[in-house]
Amino acid sequence: MSWFSKALGGGKKKEDPTTPQDAIQRLRETEEMLTKKSDFLENKIQTEIATAKRHGTKNKRAAIAALKRKKRCEKQLQQIDGTLSTIEFQREALENANTNTEVLKIMGVAAKALKSAHQNMDVDQVHDLMDEVAEQQEIANEISEAISNPVGFGHDVDEVCEC
Repeated sequence: MSWFSKALGGGKKKEDPTTPQDAIQRLRETEEMLTKKSDFLENKIQTEIATAKRHGTKNKRAAIAALKRKKRCEKQLQQIDGTLSTIEFQREALENANTNTEVLKIMGVAAKALKSAHQNMDVDQVHDLMDEVAEQQEIANEISEAISNPVGFGHDVDEVCEC
């Protein structure tokens, strides 16, 4: 690249894309800074109100100047509140997108695991296996009934004689 293109900004390297976590962290830091500035401005507004009251009718010029400074601070405070709302909305949207991405990744992993688990299975094989299980249960029930029925013990004498 020539010196000329570097001088005009053509040689700039592209920044690495920031991760959602980095962006969320930066937004939180910005929110914190703006909250501190907002607190400072609120205190300054209270100070200017006190200054205006103190000068009241004695020094109208100082009172009016204090009220003008108060008005400027209120305007800045209103802008900061709007900016904070926007940043908070953006941070929440990023957090939700990050959560959705993680959930989607986990669902993909679960789907692959389920597919792997079912890889050697076939619906027909499952039906055949279930039929075999049912057949074996029937045989086991018949054997249990045969074993549990008394043989010659407990029949009434009348039943034996009726033959």
